[in-house]
Amino acid sequence: MHSDVARLVEAGRIPKPVGERLTQLSPGSFCLHKSWGAGKVIDWDLPSKKVTIDFERSAAQTMELQFAIQKTEWIPADDFRAKKVEQLEELRALAKKDPVELVVHLLESHGGSMTGDALEKELSGAVISADDFRKWWDNAKKALRESRRVVVPQKRTEALMLRDGDRTPAQAMVADFEAARDLKGMIKALESIAADIRAFDADLDALKKLVSDIDEGVRKSARVQLGQSLQLLAARDEVIGNCKALELDPTAVRISDMLQTVEAQRLADEIGQLPSIRQRTIYEAFPAAFGDGWLERIVQVFDRVGARGVTEIARLLVERNEIPALSIHLRSAIARRALGPDALIWICRERSNASQDVFSPEVGASILNLLENDHLADGPRKTSRLQTLLTEDKKLLSDLVSIMDVNEARNFARRMLECAVFGELEKKSLMARVIKAKPETGELVSGESSKREEELLVSWDSLERKKAELDDIIRNRIPQNTRDISVARESGDLSENFEYKSAKDHQKYLNNRKTELQKEVNRARGTDFKGADASFANIGTILTVANAEGKESTYYLLGAWDSDPEKGHLSYLSELGAAFLGRKVGETVEAHDPATDGRQTLTLLAIKPYNP
Repeated sequence: MHSDVARLVEAGRIPKPVGERLTQLSPGSFCLHKSWGAGKVIDWDLPSKKVTIDFERSAAQTMELQFAIQKTEWIPADDFRAKKVEQLEELRALAKKDPVELVVHLLESHGGSMTGDALEKELSGAVISADDFRKWWDNAKKALRESRRVVVPQKRTEALMLRDGDRTPAQAMVADFEAARDLKGMIKALESIAADIRAFDADLDALKKLVSDIDEGVRKSARVQLGQSLQLLAARDEVIGNCKALELDPTAVRISDMLQTVEAQRLADEIGQLPSIRQRTIYEAFPAAFGDGWLERIVQVFDRVGARGVTEIARLLVERNEIPALSIHLRSAIARRALGPDALIWICRERSNASQDVFSPEVGASILNLLENDHLADGPRKTSRLQTLLTEDKKLLSDLVSIMDVNEARNFARRMLECAVFGELEKKSLMARVIKAKPETGELVSGESSKREEELLVSWDSLERKKAELDDIIRNRIPQNTRDISVARESGDLSENFEYKSAKDHQKYLNNRKTELQKEVNRARGTDFKGADASFANIGTILTVANAEGKESTYYLLGAWDSDPEKGHLSYLSELGAAFLGRKVGETVEAHDPATDGRQTLTLLAIKPYNP
């Protein structure tokens, strides 16, 4: 304990633990600040409760002692970060002379591990010039792998780890695998082994035992953790593939064995969570798992596995000249409006290449259908990327409309103008592209069409709910958010302040929501639906319909915000509501069937007024 502090402790002026922490801020000591980096204490004034610290990323700062105690942490003088403050030239020389020793020293100062991104942040620009860092790091990684002192992962976002000095690299990696408490830890350990397989040249028996032990873990966990079990087998196969002296035991569990026992939806859900490289390994096992039926099985999961899975399956099918099978599946799914957003995105992006045979006017209808349904559904949005593609790909709309006839283009444009997903400026921009490709659609932005776009017919109850939400945002939620931002700002450094960032993000959401609600309320015209003309399917009528099998259903064709599928309430802006609107008894419509996820034909049997 520093002598000045010891006197204060002896006099009973401060507790001993406070004295010990205060000693860590005595002149000549080193500390760490989240924003300013490492620093050296230059001076202090105990009576005035001040301390001056020269930080790595900031000029000398004079701080309140209490604040410094709260915002800094002590580091020893031999810590890498402390040396950056006072021995920077020595570190620069070490980087050139012995990059392995430099990285080992850095890892030791960070508890034995850190990610490649964190390592670059610590070295680039200070110890190694930013221009030279990439070349230096490529050479350093080779030297690190050869030294066997550090586990160097393939991905920058994963951690480099120091190996135990008392064990061989092979023993250390086997120990990591055996110490893993879950499949995720086992997968990570296997990936390290695959990346450093030469470490087992002299210890092949340990690797053989490790590979054989994987079977037991997979058999126990496959039912509950199918995705990670498949990923573990893929990592095991990578280890075997990297080691010529290893062969997979004929009785071992294979990826193809596990695929055979799982239905398509669960398989898609589980595989879709995995990294792209692991997904690819699993898809390559489909022929072995399903024989001649592998194509039918793989296209079943194509549009259910997320963006990564869609890309990897498409690449595999392109490489094997099997795109025709995918095209047949996609055309059928598009016709049934059963295709997900990731598959539609792939079709749009590959419209000049692999998906050329599938890209049709129906793709545009499917896109709008998905956007509308997602907008009306509860929960997080699933079509944001699809909407972004439609607005940011400047040629997509033109390419879609150019393959439509005039009537198809007009219907598509009209539906887009009525789609509540797009803002007013966004609609104008999209329509400009449509009109450029099909000038005949220009009539939709003037006259009666624009009036219909400007007005929304809504029930009084739904209008009051919108107004109540708008009032709550203006009166309560925005003022509370403003107070939250003010409180968070007082907590100090904004760049590291999670509460401040979160409050600012919420501010953007509230302001956007307020603007959206104001536009909707201004466009709305309330009604009680009384007196609706029931000579045709009109807003404010009850429709009795029958499907192809004769099963009857009742729908209430109501206002723009009155959709409630469980009660049979249809918004006239929904796909089914818009299909019925204007139809007469005896006419039929085609629409999406949520029960089968296909298309259904409905015949209008009767119409009567709705009396709420």
